[in-house]
Amino acid sequence: MPWGNGTGPGGRGPRTGRGAGRGAGRGRMSGDQPGSGPGGLCICPACGEKASHTVGLPCNTMNCPRCGARMTRG
Repeated sequence: MPWGNGTGPGGRGPRTGRGAGRGAGRGRMSGDQPGSGPGGLCICPACGEKASHTVGLPCNTMNCPRCGARMTRG
C-alpha cells in the first residue's frame, strides 16, 4: 500500500493490487468433494469392493481384498 489507501502497487481503486480476488477458496480439496476428510471409503475400480479408509494411509496404496487391484478413494 504505497499511499495507505488500499489500492496496492499500480492499482486504480480499493483492492486492485496484486493478488486481488485470491484467498476466498476452501483449500485444495474444497471440503465437500469425494476423498475429502478423514472418513470415507476406498473402492476397487475393478470389482467394486469397498473398504473403510484408514487415516494416514492413501487408498491407492491399498490392494483390494477380493481381486488384488489398487483401491481408489470414493
